[in-house]
Formats: sequence, C-alpha cells, structure tokens
Amino acid sequence: MNRIKILTLSAFCFSAFAADHLPPFPNWSGASAQLQKEAQHPWVTPAELSGLTTTPSYDETFKFLDRLVASSPMLRMDMIGVSPQGRSIYMVKAGTDPEQIGKDGKPVLLVQAGIHSGEIDGKDAGLMLLRDIVQGEKAGLLNDVNLLFIPILSVDGHERSGKYHRMNQRGPEQQGWRSTAQNLNLNRDYAKAEALEMQALLKVLNNYKPDLYLDVHVTDGEDYQYDITFGFNEPMHAASPNAASWLASVYRPELNQALRQAGHLPGPLVFGLDPLDFSKGISGAHFTPRLSNGYGDIRHIPTVLIENHSLKPYRQRVLGTYVLLEHSLKLLAEQGKVLQLAKKADENARPASLTLAYKASDTPELIRFSGVASEIRTDKITGLQYRAWTGEPKLYEELPQYWENVPAVEIDVPAAYWVMPEQHQVLAKLALHGIETTRLKSAKTIQLQQLTATQWSFAQKPYEGRFTTDAQFKRDWKKIRLPAGAVRVSTDQPLGRLAVALLEPTAPDSLFHWGFMPGMFERTEYFEPYAIVPLIEQAAKQDKALKQEFDDAVKADKALAGSAEAKVQWWYQRLPYYDQHYLKYPILLEH
Repeated sequence: MNRIKILTLSAFCFSAFAADHLPPFPNWSGASAQLQKEAQHPWVTPAELSGLTTTPSYDETFKFLDRLVASSPMLRMDMIGVSPQGRSIYMVKAGTDPEQIGKDGKPVLLVQAGIHSGEIDGKDAGLMLLRDIVQGEKAGLLNDVNLLFIPILSVDGHERSGKYHRMNQRGPEQQGWRSTAQNLNLNRDYAKAEALEMQALLKVLNNYKPDLYLDVHVTDGEDYQYDITFGFNEPMHAASPNAASWLASVYRPELNQALRQAGHLPGPLVFGLDPLDFSKGISGAHFTPRLSNGYGDIRHIPTVLIENHSLKPYRQRVLGTYVLLEHSLKLLAEQGKVLQLAKKADENARPASLTLAYKASDTPELIRFSGVASEIRTDKITGLQYRAWTGEPKLYEELPQYWENVPAVEIDVPAAYWVMPEQHQVLAKLALHGIETTRLKSAKTIQLQQLTATQWSFAQKPYEGRFTTDAQFKRDWKKIRLPAGAVRVSTDQPLGRLAVALLEPTAPDSLFHWGFMPGMFERTEYFEPYAIVPLIEQAAKQDKALKQEFDDAVKADKALAGSAEAKVQWWYQRLPYYDQHYLKYPILLEH
C-alpha cells in the first residue's frame, strides 16, 4: 500500500513567505509616543525594551510587578485565584492606601487585561501606567480615585504562547491563546461562571463593587481607520439606563477627545453585517450577560468593552490603551460621585417588566464612518471569494448601523423565584454571583406559577463546554407544597435583574439555557401493558368526560388515531401514576 506523507504548514519555513500577509497600514506618529521609555530608563517595562513589539511572559510580567510593588506603599498585589494548571491569578491594588480600597468611599476603577490572552495590550499599557504613577510624576492620578488592575486573567492561555496564534493581528511577536486550558472562552462565561478564572473575577466584583470596569480586548474582522474602539450597552437597551446615559453622554465624548489629542483615532465597536459588502453596515449590538459589558450592565457595574484594532501595530495599540486608562482615571476622579449616584439609581430601580433579549431594528441609524477601501478578489488556489483591504482611507458619509433595540423576549418580573433544595449547581451559581437568598426552614404550601416545557431542543454540539437547551413553556398557577430547604430568591434586591437573567428559562443566558437542568427531560419510572390497560379501561368507564376528551382527540389528531402506543401515552399522562415532575421547570415563580 502506498503511504502518502501529509505535511502541515508548520513544517514549512514561514520566513520564505512575505514578511506581512496583512493589509497595508499607514505610518503612525501620535503624541502618545512620548509615553514610551527608552531601554536605559531604570523602570523600563519588559515590552518597552523591545520598542513595544513583544510582550513579557507570565514570569517576566510578575518579576517586574514584584519589583514595582516593593518600591511603593501605593501598590499592593493580591492573589485572587488559581488557574486550572495551578498558576496564580494576581490583581494589583493601587491607591493612596491600597488596604482601604472599597472602604474609603473613593471611586474604584477596575481594569482587566488578558481575558483573551492573545489580546494582551492592556497588560503592557497597565504596567507602563503603574510605573509612571509610582516612579514618575503621575501619583496625583490616585488622589481621588482607586485602581484595581488584573494584568492577566487567562494565565494558562497566556503561557500557551506562539507566533502563529492570531493571523489577523499585528503583534506582539508572541501571542497567547484565546481560550483557557479547559478550552473555555472567559468572555462567554460570566453568567454560567464555570471557569476558575471567572469565579475568581466574580469574587472581585462582589468584594469591591467597582464604579467603572474596563475590559481590554483586540478586535477580529474588518479594516478601518480607527485604532481604539470601545462600547457598552447603550441607554436605548441597557438594564442600567442611568449608568449607560453617563457612559454615552460623559465618558465617550471625554475619552474620544483625549485619544484624539494624543494622536489616536477612537471609534465605535465594529461588527460588519456582510463580509463581502461592508457598505451594508454594522450591527449596534445588545450584549447579554455571558459577556463582560452585558454582565456589568445587568448587575449595575458600568462596563466598557475596549476593542483595539487588530490590524494596527502593537506599539500604537498599547500607547492608545495607556491614554484611555489614564484619562479614565482622571474622569472618574472628577465624575466619580455622579457615576456612583447613577449606579445607585439603577440598583434601586424595581421595574415591573424586563426585556431579556433584543433584535435588530429594520431602520438603521446613518453614521459617519472612517473606513478603508476594499475590493472583491477570488483566490486562484481555493476559489474562495473574499474582501481584500487596500489600506486606502475611505469615508462613509452615511453607513447604516442597525441597533438591536427591538424587544424580542419580555417578561413580567416575578416577586421571587423558588429554587428547590436539590438544585445544588444553581444555588452555587447564585452564591458566586453574590445574589441574596433565603432558605425555608419548614415546609409550607403557597400559590405559585409552575412552568412546563411544551417544545424543547438540545444543541447537537458543545458550545463553551456545555450543550445548550431551548424550550417553550406553558405557565400554570398551582398550590404547591414547598419542602424545607427550598430557597427563595427575591427580585427586590440590587441584583434582582441578574437573578431574573439567570433564573428565567427563556432568557438568552439563563442557567436553563446553559444546560444545568437536563433531569427535567427524563422519565425514570415505566409501566407494563398488562398493568396499564386495566387502568385505562377503568378510567374510561368511571370518567365519562375524560373518555369524551379522548374520543375528540382521536378524531382531531390523525397521528394519535393511527398509533396504539400514542393512545396509551395519552391515557398514561392523565393517570395519577404519571411522573408529575416530568418536563416541569424545577424553579417556581412567585408573583
């Protein structure tokens, strides 16, 4: 038998290929370049030693931070968790008194880098900024505000480093991996909170309750002129409308101005609708609680998703991130009390109804957009048709942006949810999120709404480590005897909307959707024909109305009429022997 040896591309020498396979980009020389220190500086960061073309390893990063923290009483570094591979996850606390952060009333800025550790701009920008605060002339930044900085959240992914991880990203030379050692994408894990890294982060959010939360990423996708883009759930579809209004009316214009003055071009988050025709427009997404800015919105922590443009050089992106972080500190020092009041107003709101999911409007907003010209090409080898970006600036005077602001799933907010005591995973998740609960000491009977699945489907392949579930439900009111140990989750609490998002099964990131309750779809008791047939005959003889209902059903349903098994199942479902928990959602609603 002939054996064919198949070589992967990694077997070839990539140096034989073109030096840069990415679209061309214009030279950049912004004012923020002066922030970069030369190699001879006593506190030069590891990335600056290479001219901001590389990023340090985990060990190199924390060697520098250990030295920096030891040099100043304004810094302290805490271990907030341990990764699946056993690496420590650290957070730097920076303030005039780090031990009083969260207690002294000063506004708190949380900056998180490396949730996707190939997108590591925030780490190197943060190291430079901390250096300039404690070893430069910027200590005044922390007079009226505190900073929490997580340099690397996905530490295992960070150490899965290589040159060929992100083919659509211009630097650094070595890049970490997008997912964790357990192959979980942390920025899809906020609601289900399965990763150890995410559980560590939730403890930080619960303990410190930051007033502003910045999550630093690098984009995928299209080419355009903007180098720093950022966004959040807008007031039109936010669960925290007061904070969203502050972000839209104060934060965005102030940061845009600061970035422009430093030589950068800030812009909106860009999610193209058609990979072959950019002129069709972009999405104005509503972010759900699986994502950082969706999660922050629903638990009333003003959260900004920063997406630096992957096609811009690493140096340019890092310096732009530095400017954004510095001016976020300045703005929070000035506006912190205003933002705290907005945040408190959102926490105190108790809406009677809640929109859980949105769909895009058919009517776009037309925006002015600084894009890049492109052309459609066909690859000679594969026949693939694709959009090639030319690097030439192109201004779209009226680019359509389709906002996701049309309600798709709406519910009346219940007074409370009742979680049965056997739902240990659900109760553990609620505790992780910091949601308040009370446990029933003795059994009692109350009128509750029970949900029964009428149509359901299961994912055919895993997504983020789970097989998701979707269903439609019939809702009935019943007197139900709750056992001792049942847990009441009131929606009359600051995290009430988060409780709804996790426990309402039709919500896009509910624990039900993430597949935490598969047992409700299984029946474990059975019957034998010799036992059920006499029961059916007896029921038909004694209950004339039920017999008539059966006859009418047979006339109306051809499938039922033609199947003896279906007829037996029809009767079985109406006998007292039928499993009364089958298809019943194991969480009850109190209105």
